[in-house]
Amino acid sequence: WDTHANNHEAHVTQNAILDPAFASLIRELRTRKLLDQTIVICAGEFGRTPKINAADGRDHWPYCYTGVIAGAGIKRGNVFGKSDKTGSAPDTDPIHPTELLATIYHAFGIHPNTIVYNHLNQPRELVKAEAQLKLFG
Repeated sequence: WDTHANNHEAHVTQNAILDPAFASLIRELRTRKLLDQTIVICAGEFGRTPKINAADGRDHWPYCYTGVIAGAGIKRGNVFGKSDKTGSAPDTDPIHPTELLATIYHAFGIHPNTIVYNHLNQPRELVKAEAQLKLFG
């Protein structure tokens, strides 16, 4: 969340809305037997600064962030990656955004290294070949 000020108060309020809604969505998809054919992702486009700013907020930080991904054959209950002790940078087993994208394509039944052609008819891989699918069992 974009909490440049009053970070703690804003997160308490926002988590009180998101957490039960997200849990209900996953539970409902599982109950209706739709979770295996649905991918659910909860993530932002960047993380937040490890230190609180002068306005009691946290600013943009693209070096380390979190997300949750469920369904579509993703391993349940696993945690991938760990940040350093300050949350400033990945420490162990980071998931790069290209690996997340490769996982999403795979969940949709599209091989991540599929070649597509841009507007100049130049071949491009959807995701670079080195992107790994760490999230599947």
